[in-house]
Amino acid sequence: MTTRRQFIQRLALGGGFTVAMLHSDALAIVAETVSGLTPEDSPERLADQEWFWSRIQSAFALDRTIIHLNSGGCSASPQTVHSAFKRYLDHSNQAPSYYMWKHLRPDKEGVRTKIARRFGCDREEIAITRNTSEAMEIAQFGMDLAPGDEVLVTTQAYGRMMTTWDQRVRRDKIVLEKVKIPVPLMSDDDYVSRIEEAITPKTRVILVMHMINLTGQITPVKKVCRIAHARGIPVMCDGAHTFSHFPFTLADLDCDYFGTSLHKWTYAPVGTGFLYVCRDRIEKTWPLMAADESIDGDIRKFEEIGTHPAANINAIAEALIFNEGIGIDRKAARFRYLHKRWIERLRRFENVRFRINIDDPTHWCGLVNVCIDGVDVNKLCSYLFDKYRIYVIAIDHEECRGIRVTPNVYTTTSEIDLFAEAMEKVARGEVRSVMTG
Repeated sequence: MTTRRQFIQRLALGGGFTVAMLHSDALAIVAETVSGLTPEDSPERLADQEWFWSRIQSAFALDRTIIHLNSGGCSASPQTVHSAFKRYLDHSNQAPSYYMWKHLRPDKEGVRTKIARRFGCDREEIAITRNTSEAMEIAQFGMDLAPGDEVLVTTQAYGRMMTTWDQRVRRDKIVLEKVKIPVPLMSDDDYVSRIEEAITPKTRVILVMHMINLTGQITPVKKVCRIAHARGIPVMCDGAHTFSHFPFTLADLDCDYFGTSLHKWTYAPVGTGFLYVCRDRIEKTWPLMAADESIDGDIRKFEEIGTHPAANINAIAEALIFNEGIGIDRKAARFRYLHKRWIERLRRFENVRFRINIDDPTHWCGLVNVCIDGVDVNKLCSYLFDKYRIYVIAIDHEECRGIRVTPNVYTTTSEIDLFAEAMEKVARGEVRSVMTG
């Protein structure tokens, strides 16, 4: 059994450990809670153990008058992260041009190292960005493409990524090929085969989403990469929703570019993310903002954005340690348990549609899209918030209309049960105000 002392020592060996963390209630809560576990306490066994998750939940200072089921948009930070963020801000503000650049900025390299170790790549392949959009646009705009070159995407790609390619279509006269994917996706082969069939001799790059933000579908990225690389085609992976969401490393993807946000499932401050670029593509990828020719082969050229705060970036270290303490495998098991809790209550209604294969949890985790026949998704969102203070968002995509439900480690079972009760009333036709027409 791991003792509390051993747990603290393990965090210290990971680097970036400070005395301030020892006095952080949030980190102490996680350390004490995890220290009591035994080898028999598997992630699946812990998923429904409220004694464990209530302790984790207490590490967050939340507004409990709102049931926040939009973690896919942005998550709260635990107190240990938020306190570190404020501490770095206060330190910087004492003499910004000195402390920010001489004290805090060099510590960014420690954050880079921690991200690389977690993702399973070399630290010289990680650029720290402000979000997934910035990370992916660096890759999208950074690749040399000529008129007539084809880019392959799915019709469910994230809107900002589509907007980026559309601009390159207008400016550079490239061709954007869009592949339609079944909803719900019942088999990996249906995804891979459709992309493979769309590849032509003019295909220069493929963009895939690791988890589709519209539905929660986890895609077989590595299978796509294997096919693409056999033809010499690089793959860009939009991982906005997957880092710290469920266990994986770069080896499970084998993509050439990967972008993610750290203010979603990692609980870092808002405005943090990273871009992975495989080493042999760094020099041939242009930065989004100009960098000196002398650093053409340096991953840091993608961070040349001018003066920006260091506090956000340095607090990423605390967020990574907090996640390490909980365990990503335990988080994933908890997410699936919370979803199954309401899914099992709604699946008995014939008018309820799920946009993922609910019988195969390897295809989804903490993000699920659900709809009810004859119900307006925007009206449903308004009803849930006005009546129950449940905050979800509407997905109004023609292929997968519904509401997106994304709980987190701080979500309680009572909150999930209230959501289920509200949705049951709608499914039974008791709420006329949400109907279409």
